[in-house]
Amino acid sequence: MTFVLANGQNFAFPGGAFDAVFSNAALHWMGDAAGVARCVRSTLKPGGRFVAEFGGKGNVATLLNAVYAVRAAAGFSVDHFPPWYFPSLGEYATLLERQGFRVVYATHFDRPTPLDNGEHGMENWLHGFGSRLFGDLPESSRAKLMATVKNRIRPFLYQNGSWIVDYVRLRIMALKEMKE
Repeated sequence: MTFVLANGQNFAFPGGAFDAVFSNAALHWMGDAAGVARCVRSTLKPGGRFVAEFGGKGNVATLLNAVYAVRAAAGFSVDHFPPWYFPSLGEYATLLERQGFRVVYATHFDRPTPLDNGEHGMENWLHGFGSRLFGDLPESSRAKLMATVKNRIRPFLYQNGSWIVDYVRLRIMALKEMKE
């Protein structure tokens, strides 16, 4: 098996090189969803399948709403929100169909996910993904704003000594049409 590292929004292989393309928890990081779909389709053989799971509409909504409110209250810009691509099922299925795919399976579902490390789970999550949420802020403000966000979401996402992230996922399977 060969693995290739490439930009998911702009890559190329010989046309029809693959029977399948699979993506897990990556597409929400890529802003050019149409570019991804074009690249995937161009690499598939006719009838080839594209299977993906990623953040869908409403993903981490409790957290993002808190970050938005805390940033705005502190006088910081919220123009870049949401910082990820979380489409609805209809939006993404339509995007794939416009690129020449036939969507044969699609589901949009809640997947509440417990974080490791008990009390420190959310802090670790915020530090891990914080560059998307707080990276544009002065370092002197980040820790305070993260703590404020954590306190704001605690009543909703902290249960029985564990943080639960309100993930919402899209799972899609689409086929490249047989005829070009």
